[in-house]
Amino acid sequence: MDQIIFAYYADNAQKLRRIVDKILFKFGGLSNKDVDDFYSLANEVFVDVIKKYDASQTFDGFLYSCLLNRIKTEMTRRNREKRKIDRISVSLDTPIDDDEADTIGDTIPSGIDIEREIFERNEEYSRRMTLYLSKLSTIQKEVLQLMKDGYCSNEIRDRLHIDEKEYADCNAAIHSYRNVSALL
Repeated sequence: MDQIIFAYYADNAQKLRRIVDKILFKFGGLSNKDVDDFYSLANEVFVDVIKKYDASQTFDGFLYSCLLNRIKTEMTRRNREKRKIDRISVSLDTPIDDDEADTIGDTIPSGIDIEREIFERNEEYSRRMTLYLSKLSTIQKEVLQLMKDGYCSNEIRDRLHIDEKEYADCNAAIHSYRNVSALL
């Protein structure tokens, strides 16, 4: 057993890490933190395998199958947790009062008040402001103007004859980093 342990843990557990990397490669899309978590999990599995190994098959094969099963189980558990979170999440378009005039998204403060930046200055539009406005569609500019004039989301949708999704898309574009970055 000492030879097996030494073989797997030589050079900062390179052999064990290679096996884990081979298994994780099939899943893809993992962050460095996730990979580190799976290396820790592999250490636990390795200890269990050392205790349970009975030489009826090769140690490498037994370890690989145990690691694969444990990693699959952990992936399933993590995905299940993500789905739980998705079920309890609330849309930013959820109304916060009975008349549905304001949404949760309307109450979230941001570092930049686009409406103030654009319309409350009496000076000529800067190059950045012109660039920002050029990124917006006509309907998005109309929504922005009505926001500046103090209309709430329901009033804007009624005036422009757009549905909630179109309004949400316009609002998202107005506040999107890709567009706002022109102001920075």
